[in-house]
Formats: sequence, structure tokens, C-alpha cells
Amino acid sequence: MSLEINLDKGTPPAGGSKVKKLNNYFDGLPVSRQHMFLFIIIVLSYFFEQMDNNNFSFIAPALIQGGFVAQHQIATITSTYFLGMTLGGFLGGFISDAIGRRKTFLLAMLIFSSMSVLNGLTSNFAVFVFARAATGFGIFMMMVTSIAYISEMSPGESRGKWQNLTAAGGFMAMPAIGFISRAIIPTSPEAWRIIFYLGALGFISFILGFKYLKESPRWLVSKGRIAEAETVIEEISGFTIDLSEAAKHTPPKTNFIEQFTGMFKGKYLKRTLILLGFGIPINIASFATSVWTPTLLTMKGFTLEQSLTIGTAFMLGGPIGLFLMSPLADKGGRKIPMAVGVLAGAALTILFASLGNTYMVVMIVALMINAVGMGTGFIAMAYVPEHFPTKMRNTAVGTINACQRLGVSASQLVVPLIMAGFGFKVLYLVIAGLMTFGGLFILALGARTGGRPLEEID
Repeated sequence: MSLEINLDKGTPPAGGSKVKKLNNYFDGLPVSRQHMFLFIIIVLSYFFEQMDNNNFSFIAPALIQGGFVAQHQIATITSTYFLGMTLGGFLGGFISDAIGRRKTFLLAMLIFSSMSVLNGLTSNFAVFVFARAATGFGIFMMMVTSIAYISEMSPGESRGKWQNLTAAGGFMAMPAIGFISRAIIPTSPEAWRIIFYLGALGFISFILGFKYLKESPRWLVSKGRIAEAETVIEEISGFTIDLSEAAKHTPPKTNFIEQFTGMFKGKYLKRTLILLGFGIPINIASFATSVWTPTLLTMKGFTLEQSLTIGTAFMLGGPIGLFLMSPLADKGGRKIPMAVGVLAGAALTILFASLGNTYMVVMIVALMINAVGMGTGFIAMAYVPEHFPTKMRNTAVGTINACQRLGVSASQLVVPLIMAGFGFKVLYLVIAGLMTFGGLFILALGARTGGRPLEEID
């Protein structure tokens, strides 16, 4: 199915004309200033979300050094955090399909911002673990919703580019929280609490989103609210659009059980298994490095200040990689740049495992690992939704991401055991092995997607 675009690209209706033109949502339309403003709100939301997501890797060494927790309790905290993410990913898809992308997005921001502040306030370990898990729940509820939202609000021909560019802007929080942590945490034993208090900045994007964020027209059409969907597209693009033809291709409403079980039936079973076979090992490898690197470097013999600085360089690689890989995101059916990026990350991780304690070299390689990893990761964010039709897309994306985070949660308990039993080098060689498996797996079995209207996916 292909819906014809009857608009001159980049030219809105003249003289305020209200003659409707057939079009498939935003496909083929230029990205307007209003469109860009929505993306900026998402960038800000990503920024504050990623501050909360990445702060613990810098806080953990200070918690151990200050006696707030024992080393083995770090694994408990991170494992529980990823369990919260698992639940947020699983329920986030269902909730956003039920109440809308916008409301779910706003709810998620409220949760992770308030729970980060609670982490800073408490001195009780159980409350700390709960608040950290709830932060993970909110963060990944927002992430799953935003993936679907950007896919549905972007022109089909540049969907991957906008996934990467919005993430690149938001993920500037990764080096930002590193620099802030590097400046604040060493100043006093309790200074780590200030880093958690910064989570309150998320209320800024909540207020902006509450006032300006638009609901996804695709979600509105799925609920029979076609006139509202056409109004949203006109407000954003400046074009008066007729969605009657697009609405005819909206699949019949299904309940959550039908959406969930549909992922594991017929042709969708193979797609689901391939995405899990790629995503689980890659996510385990990615989060083993992003969460544990500063702590493991301290255990290896670097000072707290050196470990935090290397961790900051690692985080700086994230937005750099997202910017550099955004032009490639829609190429090669997505799977080619994705597989090449993962295999390059594996090679860099092998190099990282073999380095000694040469401070500058370790810092540069750490930056390169995360640049490749984050750039590749957000190509995958665009890749996954393109395997499922609208009727199950957000539930499928949420479920797949939840399964990936469940694997990460289990692996967090294993990381310190490998480090204690076999050392730094073996641990990072294991991480490189997971990357290599994932890259070769998707290269051999993954489908080529990208550039197609979401309504053409069956």
C-alpha cells in the first residue's frame, strides 16, 4: 500500500486555502519550525532523562568510598534499576497505546524526576533502591514512548535521522553529568546527593511538554479521532491534510493480549526472535560498560578523580557518535550501518581490555567505544518499530525493550563476579564477544528496513 502525496513539497496552501490534500501523515512533507519545536521539547526531555539515567555510574564509586553502601550492593542497586526499566518498557508500550503518547510521556517525566530527588533525600538503603528502581521505570517508559512518538511524527524518508538527531541533542547530558559530577562529587562525602537533586530539572521539560506537546496523529486515527489528527498535522506542518485514505488502512482495534501474543505468531515470531537475538547481547554489553566503567577503573587502580574523568570522556562519546552516525541512519536498510557499528565497537572494546593504566589512551578509547555504541543504538531504535504493524507496534517495541533490560538486569549481578574472579581484561573480552555475536547475528539474519511509510509494514 502506498498513499500518493498531492502536495508540492515545501509549499503550504496559498492564501489560507482550506482545500484538503490527501497525504499519509507527515510523509513527504518538509519539517516545519513547529515540528522542530516539538523535537526540541523531546531533546530537553532526553537531556534531563539521561542525566538521571547516567548519574549513578559517577555516584557509585563515591557511595562505596563514603561507606553508604558496600561494593556488592552496587550490583543490587543496578540490577533493581534495570528491573524497573524492564517493567517501564513493558507497561510503557501498553499504557501509551491506551491513553496516548503525550500523556504517557508526561507521566514518565513526573516519575523519574521526582524519584531522582527522593534518591538524594534518603539515607535508607531500601528506600534508595526503591527510588532508583522507580527512576528506571519512568526513564524507560519515556524512552519506549518517545521512540514510537518520533517514528510517528517524522516523515517516513527521514525517520532514522530524526531519531538520531533528537537523541544526539538530548544525550549531551551524558558528558554534562560527567563534568558536573567530576566537579561536585569529590568536594565532600555527601556531595553525591546534589547530583540526584538535579533530577528536579526534569520538571522544566514536563511543563513545556504539558503546554506544547501534540498527540500523535496516528494514535488519534487509531482511536477514530480523524478530525483531531488532521488538525494536529495542520498546526505542525502548515498543510491542510485529508487523512481519510490513511484512516482506511488503520488496523482494527485489538486488546493488549492480542497485541502481545501477535508478536509470537506467524511471520512476526521470526522478527521478534531476531530482534531479541540481536538486542539482548548488545544491551548487556552496552550497559556493562556505561554503568560499570568508572567503578571498574577505580578497582583497576585509577584514582576516583581519574575514573570520573575517563567516565566523562566515555559519556562525551555518546552525542558525538549520534551526530556523526545520523547521516547513515537511513542507509543500507539500517542493518548495514548498525552491524558495522557494533563490530567496530567490539574491536575497540578488545583494545580497551588490552590497555594498561595509560590515562590518556584509556580515556580516548573509552570515548570512541561509546561514540560507536550510542550511534548504533539509536539506529536500532528506529529499526525495531519498522518490523511491526501499527496495531501492535508500541506493545511490541515495549516488550522487546523490556526483554533486553531484563537481560541487562540479570547481567548486572554477574559483572562484579567476573571482575573479581577473572579480572578487568577478561570482563571486557566477554563484553566484546557479546558485541561480535550481535553484529554478526543481525548482519546474517536481519531484514533491511527504513524509508517506508509505517502503514506499509505488515
